[in-house]
Amino acid sequence: MTSNSISPGLMLIHGNRSERLRDLLVEWMKRYPLAPLENETILVQSNGIAQWLKLALAADRDPVTGSGGCGIAAALEISLPSSFIWQAYRAVLGASSVAEVSPFDESRLVWRLMRVLPALIDLPAFEPLRRFISHDDDRRKRFQLAERIADLFDQYQMYRSDWLACWAHGDDSVLDARGDTHPLPDEQRWQAALWRELIADVARSAGSGAAPQVMSDGGRAAVHEAFLARVNAWESSGNDTRPRGLPRRVIVFGISSLPRQSLEALAAISRWTQVLMCVPNPCAHYWADIVPDKELLRAQHSRQQRRAGTPTELLADGLHLYAHPLLASWGKQGRDFIGLLDEFDNAEARERYRPQFAGIGQRIDLFEEREATTLLQQLQDDIRDLRPLRETQTEWPPVDPATDQSIRFHVAHGAQREVEILHDQLLAAFNADPTLRPRDVIVMVPDIDAYAPHIQAVFGLLDRDDPRYIPFSVADRGQRKADPLVGALEMLLSLQHSRLSMSDLLDLLDVPALRRRFAIDESDLPTLRAWMRGANVRWGLHAEHRASLGLPLDDNAAAPHTWMFGLRRMLLGYAVGVETNAWAGIEPFGEVGGLDAALLGPIVRLIDELDNVWRTMSEPATPAVWCERLRKLKHAFFNADDGNDAYTLARLDNILHTWLDACEEAGLDDTLPLSVVADFWLSQLDQTGLAQRFFAGAVTFATLMPMRAIPFRRVCLLGMNDGDYPRTRVPMDFDLMRGYYRPGDRSRREDDRYLLLEALLSARDHLHISWVGRSINDNSERPPSVLIGQLRDHLAAGWQLEQEDVDGRHALVDALTIEHRLQPFSAAYFPVDAAAGASPLFTYAAEWRAVPPQTAAPDSAQDAPLAAIVRDEPLSLRELADFLRNPVKAFLGQRLRVALDVEEAASDDQEPFELDGLDMWKLQHELIGAQAAEMREGGDDSAIVATREACLAVIRRRGDVAAGDSATSRATS
Repeated sequence: MTSNSISPGLMLIHGNRSERLRDLLVEWMKRYPLAPLENETILVQSNGIAQWLKLALAADRDPVTGSGGCGIAAALEISLPSSFIWQAYRAVLGASSVAEVSPFDESRLVWRLMRVLPALIDLPAFEPLRRFISHDDDRRKRFQLAERIADLFDQYQMYRSDWLACWAHGDDSVLDARGDTHPLPDEQRWQAALWRELIADVARSAGSGAAPQVMSDGGRAAVHEAFLARVNAWESSGNDTRPRGLPRRVIVFGISSLPRQSLEALAAISRWTQVLMCVPNPCAHYWADIVPDKELLRAQHSRQQRRAGTPTELLADGLHLYAHPLLASWGKQGRDFIGLLDEFDNAEARERYRPQFAGIGQRIDLFEEREATTLLQQLQDDIRDLRPLRETQTEWPPVDPATDQSIRFHVAHGAQREVEILHDQLLAAFNADPTLRPRDVIVMVPDIDAYAPHIQAVFGLLDRDDPRYIPFSVADRGQRKADPLVGALEMLLSLQHSRLSMSDLLDLLDVPALRRRFAIDESDLPTLRAWMRGANVRWGLHAEHRASLGLPLDDNAAAPHTWMFGLRRMLLGYAVGVETNAWAGIEPFGEVGGLDAALLGPIVRLIDELDNVWRTMSEPATPAVWCERLRKLKHAFFNADDGNDAYTLARLDNILHTWLDACEEAGLDDTLPLSVVADFWLSQLDQTGLAQRFFAGAVTFATLMPMRAIPFRRVCLLGMNDGDYPRTRVPMDFDLMRGYYRPGDRSRREDDRYLLLEALLSARDHLHISWVGRSINDNSERPPSVLIGQLRDHLAAGWQLEQEDVDGRHALVDALTIEHRLQPFSAAYFPVDAAAGASPLFTYAAEWRAVPPQTAAPDSAQDAPLAAIVRDEPLSLRELADFLRNPVKAFLGQRLRVALDVEEAASDDQEPFELDGLDMWKLQHELIGAQAAEMREGGDDSAIVATREACLAVIRRRGDVAAGDSATSRATS
């Protein structure tokens, strides 16, 4: 068919399996293509959905059946719904009437608030805010408050536009979901006053890029109302011409939640544009009335019909007879969204577009009954059919865990063990099923940053040629924590409060982009490390730097153990050699020489640049000056040679450009401290978009996020701990939406509940769930997340174990749960006899088998507890301090008489207040040797004392001991 077959209208396609919705979409795009140079507009909410869709479009078409993809995924304009809808506003209202970026956008509103808050804070209405930002010396409190208010007003613009309209016209009240009006509490009236001030300020601002009649009445909400009015006027005028800038077709895919405002905008443009929405719906029947607050839904009709036998009115005490417990408990967010969609859906419209789908062999309600042979499939079928628990108990046969491994619960002692267990389980799955590929597995956790080190330690430990190696990729990591270049930049920006120890500088030199800037090769690092230690560099740029951290100002600029002190020793040693006496109080360091001496230049330049950063960044500056400073900082310290570093530096530069533009629009020309600017600059790097890579042909580790219900053969959930999931977010005490709930409101806890439902429904073969169910200290039991507890209770109540006793209600769940040991090398993972091979405990970590099993009878004395401590003398203060500093070392030394002398890396960052045995011997040998030489030459007592003092002066100038007579006497006594 040609592109002329694309008729405008809003088309809603419901389905319980994302792959069926995807296949329908691909087939629709093949049968009704756009013009050759016309972009396909697709709206998604996550990068995972976007890439999954691209892969389906790029798949080859089957030459026989014609099924499959298009062979290429090109001319696709994939964006977030909010970005597209704002561009739709501009297309209908005109680019001259609506700014490219709204001045009420959260990212821009922050800086306008930074400017207007100081002028308002002394007014009586703003007393609550004045209390919050009192004693705000570095303006960080003001910035944090501005961020929170901007975020809240952004939510109001999306979900409470009627409130903002009332406030803009002087009515300090709010409306609830039923339309009833409530006056604002006295302590919250500042919100309405602040909103009016922001509207007036935007209207006064020159160059905001928006006409007052559109923008000054209430930000995005006012633009939305003007947009709807223009669409209605367009329709009444009889003009059918599509506004320039609106695409002919918009596809909305895989989104499980949208605010009413966005749905209204999509429905409005469907007058000219074909809007195809593929809606994931877990249930084929009407299920809105099994979730609380059903009376707040406005729709008078629903797309799905009630399940046969379900009464028209469901009472709370009879809900369990007709509702699925998990859908009722976890599905509130999805219920709200589908309820909102029902307001834009009607039978007449469906009958208009149903034949088009029938013409390509598709349906608009893609709810399919599939063979349910495993426990996981049966559970998914129950949710699809809204099957209550009483029917589940008679619908399905007993479960045999030996043959049905579709759901497993794993109890571990910590996050590291969770990942180790997962690695073994995946290896077993790959060995058992040759068709299973790493790309068929997704692992989701509540916080990927907390699990990333453990993932790297387990999955990244093996070489690629090891048969146990599993390809993996970690998505959703904030660049601030994952990118070494950003870590180095953060260290530079925090130099004002940093000791700049030896290890800090070595950490900077570990960053390739920084080494390239200063022409230092990685092979040079051992030499530099040896020089730094030999020159007795410990911490601090110079005496001024140390004084800024609270230490007394040293008369000598090159205070002992600072970088200036060490560099002067190195340079003098290179210039005059080690045999020369001290010059100007500087003792030469003689290890610098030969070709390696060329390394001194880069180190001197690096220290000079660090000193420049320390001196210039401490002064507050305007946004324009800060942008200039930060760009110079990037150029001075980093030279990007690979694509990743170049992308990071370019992104940092773009953030500065956008920030300066926002500040100029807001009229903010006040000076800002480094603490505010640095926090904002680096935090923007953690803002993920649709460009982040998700599918990489490997096992994907990701954060549990909304709209990520992509079907995988194996779905693994780690970290399902009580208190960690559902994740908690402390609400702002001035968030008025909390007290006036409306369907569609976003809630972190409700999001997490629906996420777990989506994860359960997206697993095709296996669902792996683990949590820290045992204490690593005393092995005490810890409960899983309350949601996992609900799932386990539902399985226990709905299914039976084969040959289960009538009283064994939890026998099935116990059979599905594997209690793992504390260590991966536990003997339980290495059964001796073949009969134990059926144990659920196993490991592929062959290195733990190196020690053969003990065949001799164990010595009972080895297991006997230590005798009680019996001592006549009291515990000394030194013994107590040693124990508190290092309990293990104290125990081994005092009870077992084992010397545990472990050199701590931290000693390189501290002055040598105490010397180890070898260093002490070296100094004493030098001191005694000098005095002995004087005695051999016949010197008298005064000459010997003078020689001793001269030798001690050399030791002090070298920095071999900490400054002060007491330190010297301790070291040389």
